[in-house]
Amino acid sequence: MKKEAYIVGLKDQKERLDIFIAKKTGLSRSYVQRLIRENSVSVNSVAEKVSYRIKKGDRIELTIPDKEELVLIPEDIPLDVVLNDPHIIVINKPPGMVIYPAAGHISGTLMNALIARGERLASIGAPLRPGVVHRLDKDTSGLIVIAKDDTAYLNLFRQFQRREVEKHYLALVYGTLKRKSGEIKTIIGRSASDRKRMSIRTKRGKEAITQYEVIREFKIASLVKVCLITGRTHQIRVHFASIGHPVLGDRTYGRKNIIRSGQKTIRFNRQMLHAFSLRFRHPVTGKRVELKAPMPEDMEKTIEEIEAIPAPQRPLHW
Repeated sequence: MKKEAYIVGLKDQKERLDIFIAKKTGLSRSYVQRLIRENSVSVNSVAEKVSYRIKKGDRIELTIPDKEELVLIPEDIPLDVVLNDPHIIVINKPPGMVIYPAAGHISGTLMNALIARGERLASIGAPLRPGVVHRLDKDTSGLIVIAKDDTAYLNLFRQFQRREVEKHYLALVYGTLKRKSGEIKTIIGRSASDRKRMSIRTKRGKEAITQYEVIREFKIASLVKVCLITGRTHQIRVHFASIGHPVLGDRTYGRKNIIRSGQKTIRFNRQMLHAFSLRFRHPVTGKRVELKAPMPEDMEKTIEEIEAIPAPQRPLHW
């Protein structure tokens, strides 16, 4: 790891953070933006956005990974390939798998597995996330599309940017919702107290819109179909926690990973969230692509356990 620090002078004030660092280090702007998003850059010991306008006297510190860490190492990891053609590949990602290497996760990622398959991927996003147009959290399972050439990448990027891609999720959330369908609309941004968390209570957030429909109700939880209109970090998890119905198993925005009701105890090894449906236009042919991924085994098992819980005689305990 290489660490560098800079003090902003008068001539550089009001410059964008990513542009300032790129000029000072000689690194590409896209790579600098990745470092900022991965919290490898701080301004006065605080993580800031890529577009932050620096001020005179700001102390900017960054950590640059060693070169050997910037190489994707092929790993023979099985993948559930839903669609594969010369331009795109769609994977049903298992829970627990990170999309691309980052601090704390340098191996075992989706990118390591794709490289081992010998897949040709887009150059945009290289060296660690070639072709990655959108992401899923480590513990969220489901569909993710990867571009195999730059033309496909740019087309898909525009579709996501214009909100033309339809993304549907299944979420097991705590409790029963008063409204069986609806929309949650807030702003979402970095939490002022914890930069690793997102929050609706922020002064620098962006619009976030989540639509939902309750599919099944249980004694202690609900199975909800969720449609993301926007794609903010941790959006579903933040939104349902904000209305008092956190995603089961969510250690960051929920409470605990255990629910007890009488003699019954259910443990959650991850957040119960699955990207089950993806609809978009093929980036080259223009044809409509509609894909689905079945509910993973751990979510099905959790539903069976929840169904077996008797009606509570007293408040449930997390």
